[in-house]
Amino acid sequence: MQKLAQGGVLLTSRAVAAGWPARSLLRALRAEGWTQFQNGTWIEPGRGQDWHTRLRAAQLLRPRLVVSHRSAAALWRIETLTPATRAPLEFTDPALALRRGGAGVRVHRIPLSDGDVAERQGLRVTGAVRTVADLLRTEPRDEAVVAVESALTCRRVGGVRRAPLTDLDAISAALLDTSHRGTTRALKWLRLCDPRAGSPAETIARLRMYDAGLRPESQVELRTPSGRRIILDFLFRQAGLAVEIEGYAYHGTRNSHRRDVARFNQLQQCPEVRLVLRFTAEDVFHRPAQVIQQIRTALATTAVPRSERRPHLVDDVQ
Repeated sequence: MQKLAQGGVLLTSRAVAAGWPARSLLRALRAEGWTQFQNGTWIEPGRGQDWHTRLRAAQLLRPRLVVSHRSAAALWRIETLTPATRAPLEFTDPALALRRGGAGVRVHRIPLSDGDVAERQGLRVTGAVRTVADLLRTEPRDEAVVAVESALTCRRVGGVRRAPLTDLDAISAALLDTSHRGTTRALKWLRLCDPRAGSPAETIARLRMYDAGLRPESQVELRTPSGRRIILDFLFRQAGLAVEIEGYAYHGTRNSHRRDVARFNQLQQCPEVRLVLRFTAEDVFHRPAQVIQQIRTALATTAVPRSERRPHLVDDVQ
């Protein structure tokens, strides 16, 4: 039976074509411990219904479907706020015919050109540019911007470091066809994207500041008195207020976190910086109102003449 399987997935139609009677096949599959994914597809014993295998099973059952949206983003190692493994499997039907993909499968009916489709990990998938363009058209703003900025920069995702996958010009070109639903909104959100953002937490922090009417410079290059180069997450230059987003959840390892803390001390030596605020990824995602309030308070503090200020350090939100 396993000789007929493809990547651990067996199509009932393939077994029947190989000579298995339908009733005998069903009894044999259950006796051997195969797991039914959807009508017509079975997953081999011991493999389990992991995310990648379910993608393969759905595509084998309906070969014209192309993995897309958040599922495609995961295959390209593009970060999203909602992990693809916790969301329905997503496909695009370029024939615009299929309305339902079955339990746990979401199907988009959108035209695709040959150039929109690539192969990734043995699956037909929308290319990286088309994937982020689709997310801009269909997902909430924060989800879409996080994905685009992830694709634009070098990132470490799932323990694997990858190079940038595209650039703003290529994404803009992919959005030229305004006949697609959501394109006008997508172009508006693309203008919010910063190709230098370093993590989803930095992206969300910038969007929260934007929503609050705060417009810091981002990814600012500074030099310490000793000449060391430092890239600062955010700088309110007139106020001399630096804002840093840190924490191992998005910087990678505990060693990276320790380097960030040491870097904090060097950052305070930069002549452009009078006050530093540090926030963790957890602060940004779970306590954004407190983050914004601390930034506003710090901006008000730095507006006071230096001679009238009390020396103090503002640190992470508690």
